[in-house]
Amino acid sequence: MADPVELEIFRELFHSIAEEMGASLRRSAFSPNIRERRDYSCAVFDCHAQVVAMGDHMPVHLGSMPMSVRAAIDRLRLGSRDIAMVNDPFAGGTHLPDITLVAPVYIGQRTSRSRSPDFYVASRAHHADVGGAFAGSMGLSREIYQEGLRIPPVLLVRGGELQQDVIQLVLANVRTPQEREGDLGAQIASCNTGIRRLEDISSRYGLARVHRATEELQQYAEQMTRALLARLPAGKYAAEDFLDDDGIRDRPVKIAVSIRIASRSARRRSAHGDSLVTIDFTGSDAQVEGSINAVEAITYSACFYVFRCLLAENVPAAAGIMRPIRVIAPEGTVVNARPPAAVAGGNVEMSQRIVDTLFRALAQAAPDLVPAASSGTMNNLTIGGLFPAGHARAGEPFAYYETIAGGMGGRPTQDGISGVHTHMTNSLNTPAEALEYAYPFRVKRYSLRRGSGGDGSTRGGDGIVRELELLCDAEVTLLADRRKRGPYGLEGGSDGAPGRNIAIRSDGSELPLPAKGSVRLKRGDRVRIESPGGGGWGHNRVIG
Repeated sequence: MADPVELEIFRELFHSIAEEMGASLRRSAFSPNIRERRDYSCAVFDCHAQVVAMGDHMPVHLGSMPMSVRAAIDRLRLGSRDIAMVNDPFAGGTHLPDITLVAPVYIGQRTSRSRSPDFYVASRAHHADVGGAFAGSMGLSREIYQEGLRIPPVLLVRGGELQQDVIQLVLANVRTPQEREGDLGAQIASCNTGIRRLEDISSRYGLARVHRATEELQQYAEQMTRALLARLPAGKYAAEDFLDDDGIRDRPVKIAVSIRIASRSARRRSAHGDSLVTIDFTGSDAQVEGSINAVEAITYSACFYVFRCLLAENVPAAAGIMRPIRVIAPEGTVVNARPPAAVAGGNVEMSQRIVDTLFRALAQAAPDLVPAASSGTMNNLTIGGLFPAGHARAGEPFAYYETIAGGMGGRPTQDGISGVHTHMTNSLNTPAEALEYAYPFRVKRYSLRRGSGGDGSTRGGDGIVRELELLCDAEVTLLADRRKRGPYGLEGGSDGAPGRNIAIRSDGSELPLPAKGSVRLKRGDRVRIESPGGGGWGHNRVIG
């Protein structure tokens, strides 16, 4: 193993490259969803296309991104200054709005297509519209063909030249082409930033030394994961949790998991590469008609995230973490759906419930490490229409997308945080000023939903109330969950309050909205989202 100080230096260097890539993307993006909400992720990969560093971005993006990188390099021969583009959920993607760009990095004269790159960099961003039946590409679809433009791995940039036929094909199939072109340009700039920084550190430290550091970081991540697993009691820990429904049929959708931790004797006999933990989703429901199905990359990403949470912060967010962990996700189920399944909500809703189920199982093995359930939904809100008469962009289409925060679950040592994005999301809200500037809406209310967190020795955080008034006729689409069952409490704590969605007509009448679906609203109508609070942890407080 390398000198610990040197290893920490390289961990910080690679992490800073991913962070700088993200800063470049954010500052040059066109859409509020990327610029303000930071719905993007960037990562650095070694010469074997294994992730070696991630920015502090979106967990649902980061854990699944290696599969997009692998799909791109398996299908394309990437030369110097090439950049691939992919969003196909069945080729390593997550859902169609998440477009990933993958760039090889050749150091020095190693630029021949017959030679392997020295590194790879990738940037993924959620585009607020990629076509499909619903503005924002996040509607309640029944098959992937309704969800937008599906892009297999293709070359977006060849030898530094933007491929105009490819970009025009994309722009012809989206509602907001100027915004999409600007955001793709920002992703290209992000990849170029990563390339330059890898060239810089290779020049400074020498390529051989940097390559050796990537291998040692992978080994260190694996070693630290094995050390964590050695502290967990051996056994099989099972749990189930449910999404309310798939939006088509009114019945709960089950996720089942068993986590088998090897015996201590098996751990002592294990060698490099052996699995110490098996995560098995057998027993989960078959893939459903609605759009909440997750592809394999999402399920793998959730497993990566959960075990990453149990490790110390200075452990590299690298592929080595998963070397001692085996994941079984049966094909054709809601955790590994097959085409032509609709998957828009798998990335945002199923991913959250997979995390909830994994933590519920792990709480049996490590009750003092695992919090109660957080809000368990990203509360996806999409609004699409045409800018009204009198607006500078009158008659042009717009597509607004936002995820709305909720309450964090109570933790063994402290209360959950209120009004925060948790688990597989790590984005921000769209500030009221930016939202009202970019879209024909008015923010009428934005506050904490007091009392929505579950009670316990530590309380769950409260959810949020977000209310928008429409300044034009528009289609409002919701893709949310935890409306029938609140987030679970642990160790005797009470559940958090489930969420609510309401349309308020201009005459003051209220219309309850389903968690998944679309409604046409008029100018002057309002939509209010009340997000779930987190579950409480520990026996309820005694009052009096």
